[in-house]
Amino acid sequence: MNYSNPAKLAVLACPGGEVFAGEVIAHLKKVYHRSFDYVIDELAGRYGMETQAVIRQVNFINDALSPPRHFHGTPDHCRSPQFKVPAKFTMFPNGEIKAEILESIRGKDLYIVQDVENHNPVAFNGGETNIVLSINDHLLTTFVAVDAARQAGAESVTLVMPVYPYARQHKTKGREGLTAARIGTMLENLGVNRIITLDIHSREINNAFGNMRLENLHASYQFIRALSRMPGILDDEFVVVSPDTGAVDRNKFFASALKKPLALLYKERDYSKVSSDALKNNITEIKLLGNVRDKTVFMADDILGTGGTLLKAMKFLKEQGAGKVICSVSLPLFSGDAIKYFDGAFKEGLFYKIIGTNAVSQGELLKREWYTSVNITKLFAKTIFRLHKGLSVSSLLDNRETIAKLFQGPPAGA
Repeated sequence: MNYSNPAKLAVLACPGGEVFAGEVIAHLKKVYHRSFDYVIDELAGRYGMETQAVIRQVNFINDALSPPRHFHGTPDHCRSPQFKVPAKFTMFPNGEIKAEILESIRGKDLYIVQDVENHNPVAFNGGETNIVLSINDHLLTTFVAVDAARQAGAESVTLVMPVYPYARQHKTKGREGLTAARIGTMLENLGVNRIITLDIHSREINNAFGNMRLENLHASYQFIRALSRMPGILDDEFVVVSPDTGAVDRNKFFASALKKPLALLYKERDYSKVSSDALKNNITEIKLLGNVRDKTVFMADDILGTGGTLLKAMKFLKEQGAGKVICSVSLPLFSGDAIKYFDGAFKEGLFYKIIGTNAVSQGELLKREWYTSVNITKLFAKTIFRLHKGLSVSSLLDNRETIAKLFQGPPAGA
């Protein structure tokens, strides 16, 4: 069993990532506690020792390898590390941002948490200044935090960024920038070793990196579990629909996992028009490949911005005779007046539920009866734990086996 010194694992929260980091750390402590218990049981059985004696021995070794400031609690119990690194973020009157790390992180395996889509007021200057940041402000805060961590001697820096910024600018048509790739290159040049994100818009972004790794997590298990808890939803009259050709692979995964048929919406677009809000998009015509009449329809997408594309798809499906329409969205941004438009669509009966993750700060969404939130911080905590321990994360990146267990009946005779 790989067992490393827990005091080397540290988490630094940027102002935008404080809430997400807090939930991740809470799960991380539980994961660490379960791992500790497993190690203790294995060692006690292997060496024929009393459990309490093994606990004291393991704690003695950890204390011997850790600086004295990490001693806490009694030697007779599991003692989770503190994990969170204290830091101060200062915003000067001219808008400049500075990050100060308030304790030594030399030699640490550091995870910096940032939510670039947090549009709630965040604290600077020790809580004296609370300000709503743009994505660009959050991004610059990330840059200064990474730089401070490198200057402070962190052994490795992993950026935990549930929403990858500028992900939709991943390909160029003419005189356009590949901004998604450039963001990654800048982070790599600053010294980031790895990025952990959720359902990145395009895997092509990863091709721009040199040595930096990208761990792309998926919330498919959490979405399917939410569906399974809706009474009568996963019956025989259920069909998975890909909302466009770009989402075919994602929805094929859900159709395969749920053992349900797959249909496709093909959208013709006028690219001379730019989508400005939910009512003004560039879709000119929609065609359906498959049958949705009198069926419960499920669509999965990665990002919901203004929501216009999804609203148009749902209206079209209802016109084709669909029953309940349910959508899952990994990154529920709901930009601009999107919530208002979805309120109206719900009243018209265009959809039944939207399932989103807490990868972004949700605020008003949580008050909507049509919205269901699933928590993915435990998934991030497990990923951080395994990466720190040098263990495989394959089962977290491809969770087919975990999903299959949801639908396994009780053992015979149970």
